[in-house]
Amino acid sequence: MGQTKKWNTVLILSLLFAACFSLLAFDIDGPAIHYFDSQMIALVQGWEVPVLTLVMKGFTFLGSTEFIVGVAIAVLIYLFAVKKDMRACMFAVAALGGCALLNKILKHSFIRERPELHRLIEETGFSFPSGHSMNSLALYGMIVFLLFRYIHRPLWRGIILLVSAGTVLAIGTSRIYLGVHYPSDVLGGYLASGFWLLLTVWFILRDRGTRPALSGPHSSEGRTSPGTAN
Repeated sequence: MGQTKKWNTVLILSLLFAACFSLLAFDIDGPAIHYFDSQMIALVQGWEVPVLTLVMKGFTFLGSTEFIVGVAIAVLIYLFAVKKDMRACMFAVAALGGCALLNKILKHSFIRERPELHRLIEETGFSFPSGHSMNSLALYGMIVFLLFRYIHRPLWRGIILLVSAGTVLAIGTSRIYLGVHYPSDVLGGYLASGFWLLLTVWFILRDRGTRPALSGPHSSEGRTSPGTAN
């Protein structure tokens, strides 16, 4: 029963992210969003100095397709060859591949043009929601979820969570700083990715009481009763 409540909570959070994204998308061209975007752009781009520009370009690279794909391949090789954990591989592919596909669908549904003023780098394609924001949250969120299967000390979990959350936030901020996304693009990316990542967690793992769990110290592998899995 506790396990059912746990995964129901994950599903509810996923749907909450979807609802918040829908509210944002519904008013994406409205005055409230326009005011939010203009104020946040003025704030973030007001930080501009040469050194920070280099740092922001570095964070943007951490959310680029090339970097995301490279890390994803490394994670999949580790899960498949070292951990021999097919369910974790399925989760990683569904989380990252599904998020990338969802981003394509959403961008071509809203067809929002990118900001034109004060670009520090050039980008092509539509603006809403931010692909960097979506893919980075999916990647680093997926890594956090998998690491938490093996690491149980609160201090290390806290460090992993803070570093990952800070990286994702910095990647989104870099897109505003560099002038290639509106803040609402970044926020929309986080909401859409949060919805998909949590939905994937729920869908892949909701029945783990009857199937082999993701490997880790608390998996059901090696236990006499699968019902005792966490």
